[in-house]
Amino acid sequence: MSAPKRFFVKKVGDEVVLAGEEYRHAHTVLRLGVGDEVTLLDGSGKEYAAIVSAVSKGNITLHTLGERPSDREPRADVFLLVGLLKGDKTELVVQKATELGVNRIGVFSSEYCAAYMNENKLERLRRVAKEAAKQCLRSRVPEVEYFENFDGAMSASAGYVHKLFACEFLEKSEAEIPDMGASYCLAVGSEGGFTEEEFARAKAAGFTGVSLGKRILRAETAAIALLSVVMYRAGELK
Repeated sequence: MSAPKRFFVKKVGDEVVLAGEEYRHAHTVLRLGVGDEVTLLDGSGKEYAAIVSAVSKGNITLHTLGERPSDREPRADVFLLVGLLKGDKTELVVQKATELGVNRIGVFSSEYCAAYMNENKLERLRRVAKEAAKQCLRSRVPEVEYFENFDGAMSASAGYVHKLFACEFLEKSEAEIPDMGASYCLAVGSEGGFTEEEFARAKAAGFTGVSLGKRILRAETAAIALLSVVMYRAGELK
């Protein structure tokens, strides 16, 4: 028997109404009807069992049955900064980063970045994160934001304990990736990588350069690989 379908809502009370995008997915795609069970999520880290009590044009009414804490959210606080990628590659990184357990994703433009961002693309990335969170049974959707320049992205790392900067022109990492840390901020470039001058600015912002080996990885591979290693070191994949 498959698990109840999951829906994100702003607030959970005794009665909850699904409308807009969530309604369309529940009604048109899943064809939920009265009596069907679902799981509601409000970003609080809790999961709420609910049942469909009424279906009408434009909304579905749910009756909440109970709540429980989610055990799917990561203990480590991880922020992934990734250079804007061409095509749908940024969507892939956002999807996999959500599945791996990041709390925050920042997309930014840099010197060698050849892609561009607009409000529609940013909203699309947020939808990708939301759908990925549902799929992997998370109770929270990572925040997805855009930084127009490199320095803005670096400034957003303030407050994170461990800051790692993936740099393809380093012969070896400047330090080992720490384990079981309180928080991590990871920076990975776009297809063109980073300039030496950007690396210097990152170090001034507190980042440590790390190498991902002797082979040149695609930008999306580099982001997913570094994040996977950090999540393992943080104890999230054990």
